[in-house]
Amino acid sequence: MARIVRWQEEEGIVAEILSSLEKGLVVALPTETFYGLAVDPFREEALRRLFHVKHRPEDKPVLLLVGDEKDLDRLVSFLPPMARRLMERFWPGPLTLVLPAREGLPRFLTAGTGKVAVRLSPHPVVRRITRLYGPITGTSANLSGNPPARTAAEVAKNLPEVDLIVDAGKTPGQEPSTILDVSVDPPRILREGAIKREELEGALRKEDAQ
Repeated sequence: MARIVRWQEEEGIVAEILSSLEKGLVVALPTETFYGLAVDPFREEALRRLFHVKHRPEDKPVLLLVGDEKDLDRLVSFLPPMARRLMERFWPGPLTLVLPAREGLPRFLTAGTGKVAVRLSPHPVVRRITRLYGPITGTSANLSGNPPARTAAEVAKNLPEVDLIVDAGKTPGQEPSTILDVSVDPPRILREGAIKREELEGALRKEDAQ
């Protein structure tokens, strides 16, 4: 059964979250959309446990959450100029960018595509943890194919093998992040979510005109 801790920005709770990640455990954290499942993305055994907990097929890549744009140096081989402009416009926020992956990343992150999906979340819990720890996974807290969780109780009910759940109240839910592949030109929307197609296309047109 998962351990549930109520989020408080105090040393003991933050230290427990960081220690759990260091040990390769699966931690459920709130984001600006739904609860997500965090593990250390550079530890293959932690990624294996994540896929087991979610019942996730290994041919599906896992998105990452970063605490700062500097984290991209560990994840991305090349940052297209268009990606940087979109980051300035929409980050932090619910826009996941698919970028050329740095060589040597675990296959669970890329599923052999040569690409990696990255987001900078505005949620204060995730921002605090990623700024201290570095990149973490941010795949939705649900069994693969099922609706994502909006509360800690839903995570505990549906994912009993999660090791630690950080309860910071109900998340906004509604729609997941929008996923935009900027490793290709023109960029391709892989999933339309909280940021709508019209808003993205307007931003891209504005950049093209400059």
